[in-house]
Amino acid sequence: MKLIIIGLIVIAAAIIACIPGGLGWWDEVLHFLRGGLPVAAIFLGLAAVFFGIKDIKKKLAGKKPAEKKPVTK
Repeated sequence: MKLIIIGLIVIAAAIIACIPGGLGWWDEVLHFLRGGLPVAAIFLGLAAVFFGIKDIKKKLAGKKPAEKKPVTK
């Protein structure tokens, strides 16, 4: 319950900081988003490529024929 209240307080403080009547940080927030969005897109793209490679490897591993082991007596 404490975490919900703290979360709501933090959200309210962020909204108040961005509105013109509050602290008026909207321009700074936009600058941050403009600078951070390409970096976030690069990381998300890299993650997608790595997960795609992992998926392809998993599919290829399932299609390999089972190797026959020599019978030992």
